[in-house]
This record gives sequence, C-alpha cells and structure tokens, in this order.
Amino acid sequence: MSPRTLLPPPPPPAELQSWPDRDARIADRALALDELGRRLLGGVRLVMFLLGFLLLQLGWGLMSVLLISLGGPEPDPVMMLTGLFTALPGVGVFGTAVWLTVRALRRDRVVRERLVLWAALDRHGPTDARLRAPALSVCWLLLSAAMCGFGLWMGFAVPMGVSRNDGYGLVAYGMGIALILWVTGLTGLVKAVGHYRLALRLTRGGH
Repeated sequence: MSPRTLLPPPPPPAELQSWPDRDARIADRALALDELGRRLLGGVRLVMFLLGFLLLQLGWGLMSVLLISLGGPEPDPVMMLTGLFTALPGVGVFGTAVWLTVRALRRDRVVRERLVLWAALDRHGPTDARLRAPALSVCWLLLSAAMCGFGLWMGFAVPMGVSRNDGYGLVAYGMGIALILWVTGLTGLVKAVGHYRLALRLTRGGH
C-alpha cells in the first residue's frame, strides 16, 4: 500500500464476521497487522519523525535570530532587523512542525488501537513474530536514546559554556535545541518500547 492509502479498518464485530474459514481470517489478520505495524514503525514513519524534528529545529533557529540579538550584551540594529525578518517565517515553520507532530501522535494512537483489535482476533506464529519488529524497534530505540542523551548533555553544557559577554540569547537558543532533542527523543523511546511491549503482550501464548 502507498503511504496515502487509508488505514486498514478495524475487524468486524463477532456477530458480523463472515470469513469462510480460519485460514481466510488469518490471512486478513496478517495483511492488517503488517500494514499497521509499518504505519507505526516503518521507514516512511521514521522519515516523517525525523522531518518533524528538523522542522522544529529550523523554526526555532529562525526565531532565535531575534532572540540572540535582543539578548546580546550590545544591541546590533542589523542583527535585530534580520531577526525580525526571520522570526515570522520561523513562527510559521515551528507552528507547522508542532501541528504535524501532534497529528502524527494522534494517528499513531488510532493505528495502535486498530492493531490491538486485529491482534486479539486470533494467533499466528509467523505474523506475530513480524509484529514484534525487533530490528525496527531497536532502530527507533537507539536513535531516540541518542537524541535524549545529546539533549541532556546540551542542557548542562550550554549554560556552562556560554559566557556573560555572549549574552543570554545564546543560552536560550541552546536550551531550546536541547529541549527539542529531549522531547523528540523521549517520544521516540516511548513509541519503540511501548510497541514492543504491546506486541509481546498481544502475541504471548495463543492457539
């Protein structure tokens, strides 16, 4: 399916299920779980996750030009004028990035709810093993942990590394970068760990 394809619908209620046999039900379940798992952890989802992070950083960077000029030890009219011109598109980029991030989190919640419904429908060893997606979960985990670690380091390094002559604008700029790294990385960590634990819980035991 292409990324624009609608999500697999939830399975029909028990009284409306009309599969001719268990093999047909297993086949439909496998298709739905594979697609839903791809929507949660697949390569396209990972690219969108990183794109949202880069847009947040870009928007904050554009807004921070004005912040740095205002927080400097000596006001620079040219820098302040440049900051005014970059602040407006910065707000637009940052706001768009926040909207895309919230939209993606809401969509992930819908995907996860449907994944739970399809997984509870039956059990099938090969399909359940793919649902755990250990390689993708580890990829999300390592990338997100690196973001959290770097953000945490910056949170301490920036205030200590900026002198009074540099101005408080640079401190605010660096702390903003650290916060974006930390929050984005934490979101990815929760997603990776949550999916793997959910998959183990849903597929443990079975028929």
